[in-house]
Amino acid sequence: MAGRTPAFSIQLAVSDIGTTEAFYAGILEVAVERALTVTGAPEHLVVRQSGCNVIFVDESDVVRAHPVLDERLGSYVKGVGMTLHFTVEDIDGIYDAVMEEGMEILYPLQVTPYGTKELWVFDPDGYLLVLEEKAAR
Repeated sequence: MAGRTPAFSIQLAVSDIGTTEAFYAGILEVAVERALTVTGAPEHLVVRQSGCNVIFVDESDVVRAHPVLDERLGSYVKGVGMTLHFTVEDIDGIYDAVMEEGMEILYPLQVTPYGTKELWVFDPDGYLLVLEEKAAR
């Protein structure tokens, strides 16, 4: 997908870009890119999946660029009403890592009637994720 504009992008403010990278790249093992930026532009991470980019930017950089958002970002829990779905590999290993880290789980690992294993978990900033892997038959 390099060189092509994604069909859809979403930008999420996070409290610490390093923690976000450790969670998504380390625990979920999804491909996370540290985007190259011009001098003075905020550092950010990009996760590309199926024509969609999820861009993670440090909340302090968002507020610095858009001070009017400071009150809103501090007044509301991140991600309320939004759920991000990710296709992953080794969901059993991810579940073990999430449990080991003591992360908040909404619904434990389960096999769905439609043939996937799912885990509903909150990321370090409180964004709700549904992790999915095709179940073995």
